[in-house]
Parts: sequence; C-alpha cells; structure tokens
Amino acid sequence: MIIRPETDGDRAVIRDVTAAAFAGHPHSDQSEPLIIDRLRVAGALTLSLVAAEGEQVVGHIAFSPVTITPRATGWYGLGPVSVRPDRQGQGIGSTLVREGLDKLREIGAAGCVLVGDPAFYEKFGFRNDPALVFPGCAPQYFMVLALSEARVSGTVTYHPAFGPI
Repeated sequence: MIIRPETDGDRAVIRDVTAAAFAGHPHSDQSEPLIIDRLRVAGALTLSLVAAEGEQVVGHIAFSPVTITPRATGWYGLGPVSVRPDRQGQGIGSTLVREGLDKLREIGAAGCVLVGDPAFYEKFGFRNDPALVFPGCAPQYFMVLALSEARVSGTVTYHPAFGPI
C-alpha cells in the first residue's frame, strides 16, 4: 500500500469509497462525499491523500483550513477520512492519519482539529482542549493536536463546504 496525493483520476473513486465508508454510520448525514467535492471546487482542499494498492484506492483523507476566532493562522481540520468497508480495521485509516499529519508538519501547520471518536484519535496525540470550542459539538468529540508551540484559544469554524447539503 502506498499513500499519495489524489489525482484527477481518483475523484470518482474517492467519492465512492467515502460514500461506502459512511453508509449507515449513525453520526453521518451522508454528506461526506459532497464535502470533499465542495472543498475541492472552492480550492480549500489543502491536502487530499489516498491509500492505494496497485491501481485500487482503498482509503482517503482530507485536510482543509479552519478559522479560529480570535485570529489564529495555520490550523487545519482533518476530515473526512474514509476506508473501503471491506478494508476497515486493517490500519489503513491510521496510516492515512499519520501520513497526513506528517505532511501538515512539513508545510508548517500550527495545528489540526477534528470531530471524531476519542478512542481512535487519541493514539495520534489528539486531545480535547477547552481553550478551543466548536459550537454544536459535544466537547469530548472535538479534538485538537497542536503542531507548534504557540497556544491558541477561541472558536473554530470549518469551511462552508461542511454546511448543509
């Protein structure tokens, strides 16, 4: 398996893998493929990586800028991350997260936020930080990973691509 940046030829399969990964998920409104498409169209898909085995894409991860008020720069949101259902539980998602975070470090990102399962994301260093809030989300599921020494506090807003479908 290799992790590589998406190509134009990957877009349809990314959509399919993401839709399949979130199908029937209790905390999903099935908008994840649309979010990725909207981020791409808006030029806000900062990092889009696929996990590929040969010519087959088996997973995908997206990172996009977030706004923190009062002003903080260099922060990104992780998500969605998806793995083909028949390949889940094999470490593909973890590999995508690690590679994505390494790429964020390479570009000098200040930090990363996400909404997700603490049991999964804590192993990468994500923690709940009361200094950063995401309105409407239960605090235990909004997690933060600082990638620099700068402390930040405020309210996080994701790109409008995450808005209603």
